[in-house]
Amino acid sequence: MKNTSRTLLAAGLLCLSLGASAQSADLARAEEIVSGRCFLCHGLNGESASAVFPRLAGQHSEYITKQLADFKSGKRASDTMKPQAEELTPAEMKALGLFFQAKVVGPRKGRDPELLAVGKYIFDRGNQFSGLAACSTCHGAKGLGTPQLPRLAGQHPRYIEDQLKQFNKRERTNDNAVMH
Repeated sequence: MKNTSRTLLAAGLLCLSLGASAQSADLARAEEIVSGRCFLCHGLNGESASAVFPRLAGQHSEYITKQLADFKSGKRASDTMKPQAEELTPAEMKALGLFFQAKVVGPRKGRDPELLAVGKYIFDRGNQFSGLAACSTCHGAKGLGTPQLPRLAGQHPRYIEDQLKQFNKRERTNDNAVMH
């Protein structure tokens, strides 16, 4: 009986060790992909310097994985991202999601206090005149999102504005119909 317990314990530890090795290899592959192509737009740590490209640092891994799959399949249209995602395997997409999720989100300081106040009001309370629900209802009180919904906290305001316009024009159709 003691030998069986020891054998099971050893097998369990081996599985944990192999799982950690596989995850380490996946993250190494993700880092290779990021340093080979993703960094050009999103930065080495997912802190895009350009408001045209989203910050991926701290984004939920499941959300990133889904978006990459949608770019690859064409469900989410993008002349830029489709070629970047076409050759990625599902394992690489997942690894990229985990890679960026683990990155620290840098602080963002607003420039226009009045505009920030309006944005915070809409984020927290919505717009009763247009029927717009509060962003915090789905994206969370701090804008941290969920595995299905993107993190908005720390994102470039211009990027968020561009995405909202795409939802409004029905140009972005891969996500939640509520956004339309």
